[in-house]
Amino acid sequence: MSYSPLSLSRRHVLGDLYGRCDPIGEGVPVYLEGETPELLGQADQCLGHYADAVSFHLPDDYCKKLSAGHFTYSFNYEHTDPESVGRKRIKINSITLIARKAYQKPVPKNASKAKAAVAVVEAE
Repeated sequence: MSYSPLSLSRRHVLGDLYGRCDPIGEGVPVYLEGETPELLGQADQCLGHYADAVSFHLPDDYCKKLSAGHFTYSFNYEHTDPESVGRKRIKINSITLIARKAYQKPVPKNASKAKAAVAVVEAE
């Protein structure tokens, strides 16, 4: 299994936590959500001091799904200064990838009317 790095914007990955998050250290574990979370690889911020990106080091198939938007993110973090007041700074301990629900195509209006008519006929 080959591993390819995938770099995504920190703002995209962290969302609302972006302004509060310290730089992501090296080797933050990345898990796949499930009954027993599966370790997929690691994430870091290795593109330099000013690079505002998170690099995921995951198997190729997960990199493709992650880049296509098949996952959302969940974070395990801790407060860096628990005694501060207001919006506290955080440090990411691990990232969990959560698979998005499968998209269900909407039923066309004409098809739903046809199904309702068939159901009424069958009921009689």
